[in-house]
Amino acid sequence: MDKKIKYLIHYDMNDNEGRVRNLAAINKANYIIETLGSLRYETEIISASLISTKGYIKKSITEINENTKLIKLPAFKWGNYFEKAIAYTWSNIAIFLYLLFNVKKREEIVVYHSLALMKSVKWAKKLKGFKLILEVEEIYNDVIKKSEKQRKKEVDYFKIADKYIFPTELLNESVNKENKPYAIIHGTYQVEQDRGGNFNDDKIHVLYAGTLDPRKGGATAAASAEFLAENYHVHILGFGGNAEVEYIKKTVSDTGKKTKATVTYDGLLSGEEYIRFIQKCQIGLSTQNPNADFNATSFPSKILSYMANGLRVVSVRIPAIERSAIGDDMYYYDKQTPEEIANAIMSIDLNDEYDGREKIKQLDVKFIEDLEELIENGEN
Repeated sequence: MDKKIKYLIHYDMNDNEGRVRNLAAINKANYIIETLGSLRYETEIISASLISTKGYIKKSITEINENTKLIKLPAFKWGNYFEKAIAYTWSNIAIFLYLLFNVKKREEIVVYHSLALMKSVKWAKKLKGFKLILEVEEIYNDVIKKSEKQRKKEVDYFKIADKYIFPTELLNESVNKENKPYAIIHGTYQVEQDRGGNFNDDKIHVLYAGTLDPRKGGATAAASAEFLAENYHVHILGFGGNAEVEYIKKTVSDTGKKTKATVTYDGLLSGEEYIRFIQKCQIGLSTQNPNADFNATSFPSKILSYMANGLRVVSVRIPAIERSAIGDDMYYYDKQTPEEIANAIMSIDLNDEYDGREKIKQLDVKFIEDLEELIENGEN
């Protein structure tokens, strides 16, 4: 391969060092890296991921495969207030110095947007003049709601990018006021082969999978079972704090006493176990609160996971989904109530020949084309 590109992101392949990492972000990054490989790019991942278990970890270099190299910068522990201050300051210094001495003028690099990376990337770009492809998943201050001043800083940082990668057209419209080159990727476009399993009970199995954060609607999904017929089984798979798990368990228990349908909390599954479970279901639920600010620009990646495993999807009707490439593939509900969700579930005809995997394959082909054009032909 004669083409190379750098990708700055908080990244790690495993947790044996106690590195702080976001699995959803890493899964999407892995897909982008694989796409770059298909376009004959060698990718150098630069990770400034912090650590949670040790006091200090030195720099390391790992050859992931013939196309991908991982450089993990030295890091201090993300612990108490004092340790966090040291870790944050050192991380920014390490990133700045690496970019300063290892990136050439006008070289294109991909940077995953993080509040922790803004200062170092901004100053390194100003001094070195590299071309910044900024991968923006959401406006974080719309989620954490620090202050208008902090939000303005974040939005101003976006302006230094030369090109963008966004999850939705809405986020592009919000951020990319100068109409710079961009590509859209809703999530990971990797189809899972059919494992051929089922529950063998003649029921229609409905799945909510993901965080148990109340804003994401897991409890409302569980409560929808109250309005379903006895041939439905609603499964809740997810992760969260102790209070969130206990609340889901109570909702499942209370709903189970009022319905002829079945509703269960099935814990947290991952990897092959998760894939085999999800493929036994027929319908996936994306039930987040439609009034949450982040819904205007972020895209629920679980929808693509459902489709990649052959499920139909019931979704809350929000512009970020309705105007997306899979907008016409959804079964929508408009009010965030258990009864509305149940009505959408029961409106699905499972006897048609629809297969979400085909749409995912189409999106994969399109993103490969869009990413190639963004990098190679989207010069300002």
